[in-house]
Order: sequence, then C-alpha cells, then structure tokens
Amino acid sequence: MGGFLAPHFFAMSKHLLTPVRLGALALKNRVVMAPLTRCRADNPGYVPNDMMVRYYAQRAQAGLIISEGTIVSPQGRGYPFTPGIWSDEQVAGWRKVTDAVHAAGGLMVCQLWHCGRLSLPEYHNGQPPVAPSAVNPKWQMFSVTDQPDTVTPQALSREAIKDIVGDFRKAAANAMAAGFDGVEIHSSNGYLFHQFFSAQSNQRDDEYGGSHENRARFFFEVLDAVGEVMPFDRVGFRLNPMLNRFHGLHVDLDTVPMWESIVRRANDYGLAFLHLTEPLSPKQIEDTPGALSDVGAHFRPIARMPIISNGGLDQAKGEARLAANLCDAVAYGQAWIANPDLVERFQHGAPLNTPDRDTFYQGGEHGYLDYPTLGA
Repeated sequence: MGGFLAPHFFAMSKHLLTPVRLGALALKNRVVMAPLTRCRADNPGYVPNDMMVRYYAQRAQAGLIISEGTIVSPQGRGYPFTPGIWSDEQVAGWRKVTDAVHAAGGLMVCQLWHCGRLSLPEYHNGQPPVAPSAVNPKWQMFSVTDQPDTVTPQALSREAIKDIVGDFRKAAANAMAAGFDGVEIHSSNGYLFHQFFSAQSNQRDDEYGGSHENRARFFFEVLDAVGEVMPFDRVGFRLNPMLNRFHGLHVDLDTVPMWESIVRRANDYGLAFLHLTEPLSPKQIEDTPGALSDVGAHFRPIARMPIISNGGLDQAKGEARLAANLCDAVAYGQAWIANPDLVERFQHGAPLNTPDRDTFYQGGEHGYLDYPTLGA
C-alpha cells in the first residue's frame, strides 16, 4: 500500500504505534508479540532451529517479542518439542534467533517456563511430574501422539524447590548469554508458580504453603535469584488471575487478594513490566464469586510498574485500553501467528489473515512461515 493513511486509521493507532519504555526496554511501538507455544523444536536436544530463526525475524516489527514458553530444565517439560534454555546447544540456537531479531530492529525477551504438574510421565522417564503438593489437576495434556490424562504429581521437597530456584537462575543467565534483552517469568496459566499461588493445588503445611506470603515465597525466591544475574528492570512476569475452570484450577474468593499481595510485593523490585491476561469472554467467569471482569482496571492502581494487557484483544480494543490508561502496551497472540507484519497492518488499517488452528502445534513450515504479508 502507498504512504497515504486515512484519518480513522491514525485514530485507531494513536497509542499503539507510539514508543514506550518498559523498564530498561525501549519499545518502538506498543504492539507486543505474546508468548506462543508452537512445538517446532523437534530435535533430540529441544534446540531452537533455523525455522524458528526465520519465524521470529519475520515478526521483528513488534515493539517487543516475548518468546514462546522456554523450559528451564528437563524436569520442567510438559509438551512435545518445546525449546529449552538449560544447555549450551540451546543457548547457541537462541543466539541465532536473537541475532536475527536484533538485525531486523526488534527486541526480544525469553519467557522462562516450568510446567509443574501440567505434564506427563512420558516426559520424565516414566516418573510423575512435580508440584507443590500431590494433587492431580485431572486434565488432559498433549503427548506426541495423544492427549493422556494427567497423573498425581510428586510433591516437591524443600531441597527440590531450592534446585528449581537454581534452574531459573541458570536459565536467566543463559538467556542473557543467548542475547535476549530480558526475561519474562511465566507465573500464570496454571503452571508451576500458579500451582504454588493457589490453595487448591498448594496444600503444604511448611513455609511454602498456607498464607499468601508463604504461597508466594517460591516465586520471590526465583525473582531474587534471577536478579542476581540480570538487572530487575529487564525482568517481567505474567499473571492470569481469572484462569477459571481450566488446567485444574478455578477462581475463588481468595484469588484476588492473593494476586494483589503478589503485585504489591513485586512493586518493590523495579521490574520492567507486569503482563496481565484478561478473561477471554464473560462466560469464563460467569457464576464465579470474586471474579474480575476487567483485570487491568483492578490492578492498574495497585501496580507500580508498566502493564502489558493481553487476552482476546483486537486493534480497537487494544487502542481503547491504552487510551483509558489501563495498560502501557498490548500483547497479541493469534494475530501475530497469522500476520508477521501485524504492526504494518495496524498502521494501514489492512485486514488480517485468519490463523489456521490446525497448524498451531503440528510442526513444519506450513502455518508457521508461509502467511502472506502486505508486500508479498
């Protein structure tokens, strides 16, 4: 398309296309690429490959790319062919990705991930996965060929928790060695940190269970450890307080107070951002006492750090949230899968490609590298 932009396109992008600073990260626009599991690291070492280099470089016009969930240790695996960041080979693979993104003018942080009980024995040599307590989420997880039921996990010992803290510290150091501009701690969506936060999955009676402070202890031990190897203003974290009737957890009357306590304590760290997920639809939280219809509106007055908003937002809704000062940037997921030139499409008011859900996790280049761009 040519250089002319209709006035209503300017209005729709008044905020989204402007620069913003999240801690030490200077974004050229406020259109963030959300972390998106794509299961393309289909090699024995779960090493980022050349296909992933091309995929992320295609999307470097984002103000910030948050990598797909990246496993911090073999113990943290929960899905097939998700990349890791515990080995030298993985660090070298990610270095190729970040070099390509930087060469294209982009910024990229690594999402650090441990699945906890949302996993299967086949990923752990036949042993059960780990969790704060031996509580089965009673969910189905993806294997290479099927969707088996979860099993009762093994409750972590204090010593094992300390080992995982060390795994996150090493993963953060590896992320810096791999050329990432920072990290996001994946502390949402029912995975290991979320399992510690919720009294439904955390039934411990030691210093890691019970009170809000205790259930958040593991998270802040990890945050402190990450801060030993990188500046806190390059660290963000993700929360999904309204995860409900999903991954074996639900919202209850303790949810909002618990998550408020986490954010208030995190305020003292000078972090780059808080990444908040909104309910995807009203149905997600219907008939749920204590639920929030707008997570950002609730947490904006509490958080003393920039907020990235995510969750079923389109261009107009993202612009509206920025205009209302509910967030500082907006993360898009499926829109980035199908539109590697999403920022350009927002700029020109161009229609978006429709994502092919059948190719989200199947592997290969189709549905990964071959979506058309405006200039194609």
